[in-house]
Amino acid sequence: MHRKPHLPTKSCQACQRPFAWRRKWARDWDQVRYCSDGCRKRAGSNRKAAP
Repeated sequence: MHRKPHLPTKSCQACQRPFAWRRKWARDWDQVRYCSDGCRKRAGSNRKAAP
């Protein structure tokens, strides 16, 4: 089994869960803020609803 303990992690701004680096985020890891599309969409809808 291949484990990846050396990958950097961040905390999701929407759900506060930790998530690890993914290859598709290699070029823009500094700008990644959400762990999934669902969290990104929920955060976007909350932001629009707030005055």
